[in-house]
Amino acid sequence: MARHKVEIVNVNTAEIKVLSNEEMIKLFKEYQSGNLKAKDELINGNLKLVLSILRKYNNRVDNMDDLFQVGTIGLIKAIDNFDLSHEVRFSTYAVPMILGEVKRYLRDNSSLRVARSIKDTAYKALKIKEELTNKYGKEATIAEVATIMGLKEYEVSDALDSMKDTISMFEPIYNDGGDTIYLEDQLKDNKGSMYSLDTRISLREALNKIKDKERYILEERYIIGKTQMELSAELGISQAQISRLEKSGIDSLRKLIN
Repeated sequence: MARHKVEIVNVNTAEIKVLSNEEMIKLFKEYQSGNLKAKDELINGNLKLVLSILRKYNNRVDNMDDLFQVGTIGLIKAIDNFDLSHEVRFSTYAVPMILGEVKRYLRDNSSLRVARSIKDTAYKALKIKEELTNKYGKEATIAEVATIMGLKEYEVSDALDSMKDTISMFEPIYNDGGDTIYLEDQLKDNKGSMYSLDTRISLREALNKIKDKERYILEERYIIGKTQMELSAELGISQAQISRLEKSGIDSLRKLIN
């Protein structure tokens, strides 16, 4: 099964070096002692972390080179601010910073620019949906359209979703002559449900005690946001095995935290 590869101009992603945890610690100590060459090695040795985050935007935007540069800026910021004394894995610290830079760039540069192939799929789906609706006198389902196009349902659904305009959180949705109600007012606020610092520390300590493969799958699934199918292709094992490892990892965490 092919990997979900991100193509970057002038970068051979297959040859990007990946640093071991021991190499990372050594290089951070050298960089924090003033060795700027060590910083370059840290950057080059963590570019795959940037690519793993960009996978979720692959085939959805046509400016992947720009996103790669932005993600690398986030990586550099993470390297400059990382504190070894906290004994946290660098990837755990860096992912939110890289993702934050990417999201900020996308937000500040209006809507995501949808790739031409996605647009073409959407228009074909709309045409087929209209033809089926006219023929049978009822609105065609995504499943029916997908069957005719020879695609998965989620591929058709995602393509059609890409046609929808983004809406500002401050879009007015109701006004009866008094106070205006904005979309922001209708969104759930999750701040009050955030886990406490003690819980997060306990979770991090528990993650460091479970099996390496289970920890990797949980971090990739719940921090980076990969699907089981993506991990299956990456690790070369079945999706069922990924599911079992994920469940086993969660069970192990529960036992360690409770």
